[in-house]
Amino acid sequence: MAQLTRKLGLLQATSINMIDMVGIGPFVTLPVVIGYVNGPGFLWAWVAGALLSFFDAMTWSELGAAYPKAGGSYNFLKESYPGTWGKLMSFLLVWQTCIQAPLVIASAAIGFAQYVTYFYPLEIWQSKLVSGGMVILVIALLYRRIEEIGKISVLLWMGVLVIMAWIIGGGFIHGNMMAPINAMNDFKFNWSFIAVLGYGSVKTVYSYLGYYNVCLLGGEMKNPSRNIPLSMFISIAGISVLYLGMNISVTSVIPWQEAIGNKYVVSTYIEIISGPAAAIVATVLILWVAFASVFSATLGYSRIPYAAALDGRFFAPFAKLHPTKNFPYVSLLALGSIAFVFSLLFKIEQVISAILAMRILVQFIGQGVGLILLRKRKGTSGLPFKMPLFPIPVIIATAFWLFIFISTGWKYMLGGLTVSILGIIAFYFIEKRKKVIRN
Repeated sequence: MAQLTRKLGLLQATSINMIDMVGIGPFVTLPVVIGYVNGPGFLWAWVAGALLSFFDAMTWSELGAAYPKAGGSYNFLKESYPGTWGKLMSFLLVWQTCIQAPLVIASAAIGFAQYVTYFYPLEIWQSKLVSGGMVILVIALLYRRIEEIGKISVLLWMGVLVIMAWIIGGGFIHGNMMAPINAMNDFKFNWSFIAVLGYGSVKTVYSYLGYYNVCLLGGEMKNPSRNIPLSMFISIAGISVLYLGMNISVTSVIPWQEAIGNKYVVSTYIEIISGPAAAIVATVLILWVAFASVFSATLGYSRIPYAAALDGRFFAPFAKLHPTKNFPYVSLLALGSIAFVFSLLFKIEQVISAILAMRILVQFIGQGVGLILLRKRKGTSGLPFKMPLFPIPVIIATAFWLFIFISTGWKYMLGGLTVSILGIIAFYFIEKRKKVIRN
């Protein structure tokens, strides 16, 4: 039987993580976060997102280095929880992935179409045509060998670095970079601010998601015990600097009060400092970044149903690899098709909250609790990477995730719980049917 090959190195892994993280998210959420916080303390929401990513990456690193297989979280949950619990948690992850992974892909595609309107106002049907067409193009580009995809990822990553360097450099030259920082330091913390910080952090955390993408590609990583953790921490450190630099630069030129409600605030910022022609070029680069994010997210998520099917826990056709290009083409086409439909149906604000509410309990909190259980059962002798100060990073990350989950609002919390409950029911009937067949 054909198997995935380990062709991705540290550079490619870091590129894949970073282009997944810096999608359209930071550009469309920047004015939204400012609007939620409604004050100069909006930068704290981006700091909160960075801290959560760092602490959560400790769990991903420990599990990713120990179980470097395709599917990432599917394997982590299966190994962490004993017996039937492991089967249930890993099944719920795949169950949710079939919904939330296309939502992630669709969110970037919708954001892409939203930013296209900077050039030309689109009717609703035209916007949907753009977002749907983007999903189709990404699937076409991913329909190839992993080593070719690694090269494409590095090229897309270069576009990410160019636009971020331009934005941050413009602030140093044309703005007062210390003004937003001083305003941030002067902001007073109280319960009211913590509440609005939670709402803002829902959007910033969404913009950081993707630091773990390399774990989903664990079966294709070279030297995974070293490169998986290292690529994640490099990605988080780099993106944190870029996000804070971008927010500070933009608000050093455009006051935060004027940034609220401006869907194209970054393009407006470039237009102010460099002129209309430069703003057009910058917007093209922003669209490049959005495209790169869809590319990376689709690549990683397509490995989860594949891993489950290979393990006999999902529909058998998803375990098929392309006969000549050696990638899980059925899984790629299935998730891409659902993402195409979602890109035609939803708005980006709805998608962001739904993504987080659906994933937090099973994938993020579930993995943290699972790692604690795994250590109790098996110890640390088989762990290539061991997080410092265990279990403090897990506890901090879990508290953060619960705060974000509550901040999504009761409607999305209920939606996330409903999807999990339906998954539990489906798991019960599938297991019952298997027992009948065996007997």
